[in-house]
Amino acid sequence: MSTVLLRKGRTRVDDADTADAADAADAADDMAVASFIMGLVGLLVFNIVLGPCALVLGGLALARGTTRRGRALLGTALGAADLIVLAVLVTANGTVSWNFTG
Repeated sequence: MSTVLLRKGRTRVDDADTADAADAADAADDMAVASFIMGLVGLLVFNIVLGPCALVLGGLALARGTTRRGRALLGTALGAADLIVLAVLVTANGTVSWNFTG
């Protein structure tokens, strides 16, 4: 334990558990943002890889109690949409790539 002097003569006791909890919350927030970005990018490229990654990271962020709950949920939804796009592409074209020429 350590004591930190704050403004106006107040003190705060820092505990290792408090610091670890803050680090875990930051990591969960980072996972939520990564899930959102991977889900969004996965709609255009590499949906076979980025879709499942977005699903896993979004689920982990929610399980670890992220403060960015909406972003984690959106990342999870986008990850599912990636896999749906992949299924539609495989069904329609027989391939996992985009094809606009018909």
